[in-house]
Amino acid sequence: MKILLTGANGYIGRRLLPQLLELGHEIICCVRDKNRLDLDTQSLKKVHFVEVDFLEEVETENFPKDFDVAYYLIHSMSSSTDDFDEKETLSAENFNTYMSHTNVKQVVYLSGIVNEEKLSKHLSSRKKVEDILYTGNFALTVLRAGIVVGSGSSSFEIIRDLCEKLPIMIAPKWLQTRTQPIAIRDVISLLSGVLLNEKCYNASFDIGGPDVLTYKEMLLRYAKIRKLRLWIISVPVMSPRLSSYWLYFVTSTSYVLAVNLVESMKMEVVAKDNKLLELLDLKPITYEEAIEKAFLKIEQNLVISSWKDALVAGRFSDLKAYIQIPKYGCLKDSQSLKVDNPEQVLENIWSIGGNRGWYYGNWLWKTRGYMDTIAGGVGLRRGRTHPNKIYAGDSLDFWRVLLADKEEKRLLLYAEMKLPGEAWLEFEITEDNILKQTATFRPKGIWGRIYWYSVLPFHYFIFGGMIRNIVNYKQP
Repeated sequence: MKILLTGANGYIGRRLLPQLLELGHEIICCVRDKNRLDLDTQSLKKVHFVEVDFLEEVETENFPKDFDVAYYLIHSMSSSTDDFDEKETLSAENFNTYMSHTNVKQVVYLSGIVNEEKLSKHLSSRKKVEDILYTGNFALTVLRAGIVVGSGSSSFEIIRDLCEKLPIMIAPKWLQTRTQPIAIRDVISLLSGVLLNEKCYNASFDIGGPDVLTYKEMLLRYAKIRKLRLWIISVPVMSPRLSSYWLYFVTSTSYVLAVNLVESMKMEVVAKDNKLLELLDLKPITYEEAIEKAFLKIEQNLVISSWKDALVAGRFSDLKAYIQIPKYGCLKDSQSLKVDNPEQVLENIWSIGGNRGWYYGNWLWKTRGYMDTIAGGVGLRRGRTHPNKIYAGDSLDFWRVLLADKEEKRLLLYAEMKLPGEAWLEFEITEDNILKQTATFRPKGIWGRIYWYSVLPFHYFIFGGMIRNIVNYKQP
């Protein structure tokens, strides 16, 4: 079967792709940047790429026409608190236009459970997208999920941060809201199970696991599994803004996502029925089992995707717009050092950030991260998804990976911290085994220049120490 997969670089898309390949399907991946999707040689033989941004003007000339099923996995909730619903509407309308020029039979859309008349902006937007897709010239199958639990999912990471960091929580009353979590493995099984199943045509299905829990119960069960002591004190009054700041400062979520999540968490999301599970003869795993399986993946460094690596979870949505480092009007710190063991040094570069740290003055990097968090930036809380594998588009503490080319021995990062300008950090090992480390800053106005020169004394120690330790570091 030939399948079009939108959102292939997203959290769900990256999980669904290997499942579809394993089932023997031929996949067309719709992505804004095909270099972000890392696949092995065998998988590449079964995958075709088409670069398209559904927010831009429709151009059908080079868009594929011949496929059976399309997955619509495009969401914009993390990108804005104001206009993400407008973006989602535009994307859905443009998607329908593209589909009208193809012979697609079925479209599968992953949405959110909607069972209250008054919906949050997030759930209202998902419902509107669903309505738009129903007007397309294809059979639509909608799967409506609530909380998705799995390694790297935003829900799991938020619960993890709260429980691991706060033994005592003073929490808002919406922690008493009921929800029905579902494991990521069950979501993927259901998404693949409805393929060309005519019983699923032009139908919407609520999907959920076997447990209906309040958010408080989810936190307490997580703590029990992890053998953590946890006390939760609910207060009757906590404004949405204060609740958002509570999530933002304690967890790795962005403030934008925190605001949208708080609005949604006040709404009960419980499946009306689980008839799709019965139709596909699938028995979902429990919430506790989902938590345990998530940690098994984490401990084995087998996390396939993380919500933090989605571009909408950061400052921008297009890598290509930043990958060319400007030459004029910039301030630079350049370091170079002879390398005796380029393979080891390359591994050190590929392991930078996260638990490994930045090789020199980690307390200074942490201080800068705390300052960024207070200023409303991403801080260092995102870490990295894998300890020594890194791909274009990944988040890396308060950086975004623009380029990660091991063959060219080059890593290029772009700063997503709050700055009066733009910053790049580049590592490259030349053919004559010289490690070049370059920090580039393009200041914005006089305050940008004041910022650069005010931290210049720290640069002397930090960047000099960093390149020396990258060259000399050996894995314990």
